[in-house]
Amino acid sequence: MGEVYRARDSRLNREVAIKVLPDHLSANPELRERFEREARAISQLSHPHICVLHDIGQHQGSDYLVLEYLEGETLGTRLRRGPLPTEQVLRYGAQIADALDKAHRCGVVHRDLKPDNIMVTKSGVKLLDFGLAKPLTATANASNSIAATLTHSPLTTEGTLVGTFQYMAPEQLEGREADARSDLFAFGCVLYEMATGKRAFDGKSTASVVASIMNSDPPPLSTIVPMTPPALEWTIRKCLAKDPEERWQSAADLASEIRWIQEGGSRAGVAIPATARNRPKILRWAGLAAVAALGILVGFFAKRPAPEPVLHVGINIPEGSSVVETFGSVVSPDGQRVAMTLADDKGRYKLWIRRLSSDATQALDGTEGAIAPFWSPDSQYIGFFGTLTEAKRRRFARYGPSMVRPGAARG
Repeated sequence: MGEVYRARDSRLNREVAIKVLPDHLSANPELRERFEREARAISQLSHPHICVLHDIGQHQGSDYLVLEYLEGETLGTRLRRGPLPTEQVLRYGAQIADALDKAHRCGVVHRDLKPDNIMVTKSGVKLLDFGLAKPLTATANASNSIAATLTHSPLTTEGTLVGTFQYMAPEQLEGREADARSDLFAFGCVLYEMATGKRAFDGKSTASVVASIMNSDPPPLSTIVPMTPPALEWTIRKCLAKDPEERWQSAADLASEIRWIQEGGSRAGVAIPATARNRPKILRWAGLAAVAALGILVGFFAKRPAPEPVLHVGINIPEGSSVVETFGSVVSPDGQRVAMTLADDKGRYKLWIRRLSSDATQALDGTEGAIAPFWSPDSQYIGFFGTLTEAKRRRFARYGPSMVRPGAARG
């Protein structure tokens, strides 16, 4: 609701940002109270990932805040160019969660967490705009705001429902009191958008967005970014639970979980439990094929001098497919994935990949007719034997052998 200017503090010789409440808004008692509330909220918060408040004052009837000047861009601006790498999602996510934990411990609920209220700088992210620390009373603008069509850069909505609809928790949309867990729902929306480049809940109008938040779940991250760590997808899905009791109960716990994923916890085989709400109980696979990993992993463990416990792995395979045991299944040298030859109901062979930390099995395009897969020593490539079709035979004769580098096999 304010205008922000870049300025210089002549006394301390530093760049600052001055946030001014325009004259046409300062006459509104509610907006003026919101502005003052932001100052009170920020003044309590001293954290490396929360924008610093230097001063507050009034000049010729205009209220202003003097804030830390930040060089960079908003997270919203960055995400319009596409998703972030997983490493940045985890790093920025841990920083935002730490900042929320600090705010919540000081009794401050942000209530309007969204990418446009997060600044990306060289030193990390900074949380901005604590002007909605308390819901406003109902106004005549509420009905008009609810009917408004959303823009690509959504603005904070005035009225009974305070916040930005795409990031509001179900309890906020129902007019119930928001708490720290409402911030964590919004944070889940932000994490989802950081990982995929798409909003978790979106629509052509406010009504369609509200219906989506209340009644459906966003598409799984793995269908948009296949290499998403399973633990990260599970963490975000828990943030987006419709019932606050089913979400993370504190930002501190959530920050700890994200740091664990950062440190490699996602490779520990965290299962992604299917939520009961609006999800099919079972994807249409043929069932869980009991492929004993003893035979698969015997070569991997045989070199160890001491006997190791037997590891059994269940692998989902597509309906109508069967494992071609003659040609075997092989584990990558890093122990993270299994490559196997599957035959469809017509006896056609193809290579499939399964991460041991995931329930999903993925086909490798360009491996039709492949048998006897084997891994490169660095686990980045898969080789295989296969018969040449006539088209491939002509290509071979003209250009020489071609190499298939399946993207799914890369780490």
